[in-house]
Amino acid sequence: MFDLSAASIEAILPFIAIGFAAQLIDGALGMAFGLINSTLLVSVMGMPPALASASVHAVETFTTAASGASHILHRNVNWRLLARLVIPGMIGGVLGAYVLSNIDAAVAKPFVMAYLAAIGLYLLYRAWHGQVERKTPKVIEPLGLVGGFLDAAGGGGWGPVVTSNLLVQGAAPRETVGTVNTSEFFLTATISATFIASLGFAAFTLQTLGVLIGGLIAAPLGGVLVKRLPARTLMTMVGVLLTLTSAFSIWQALSK
Repeated sequence: MFDLSAASIEAILPFIAIGFAAQLIDGALGMAFGLINSTLLVSVMGMPPALASASVHAVETFTTAASGASHILHRNVNWRLLARLVIPGMIGGVLGAYVLSNIDAAVAKPFVMAYLAAIGLYLLYRAWHGQVERKTPKVIEPLGLVGGFLDAAGGGGWGPVVTSNLLVQGAAPRETVGTVNTSEFFLTATISATFIASLGFAAFTLQTLGVLIGGLIAAPLGGVLVKRLPARTLMTMVGVLLTLTSAFSIWQALSK
């Protein structure tokens, strides 16, 4: 658990800032909290991937609750879509947490990131040409299952996988971001419980507390941003973020 005896403002402030920035982006665009924080914890702090993923999901259990409440308040949630995503997502999350706790799943990451980078470029193309049409997405449950699995196994992936694919299918950007953010609470709570059962409480560090504080401060702002951003702007921002984060992850994996 948290070792507060070693706490100081200098030690925890950078993690508060990171948690704030990551959650602000995630709340507005429906992705990147897990990717940003997992990358930091693994690359900078040298934390094992399973512990980093457990830490991030522990924090997200609280931040997604606050972010989801903000999206519900601002009416950004499609409840029928949420109901179809949650159960498959939770099942996939349990499987992914088990795999990461027992097997090295890093070998598949570059392929997943390449796919997401291609999706990001496609979303940018559609936004550039003004193609932000609204359709009812058809592939939902399998998407939730895969998104939940990759989120747990990769330390972040629910938002990039689910948000981007729903947008590709023509779902409304505002409802997509709000629904994916809100449904993520159920996913992260399930994944955290699985990690605790597999790894205990070793991942709950002082750094985790800093990310949690920053994330909770930023969480209510996401619903406001999504409500006010035009659909085309929102899709463009999702495409840019998805392309850049995926390209960085590919470079990081191939440079090892």
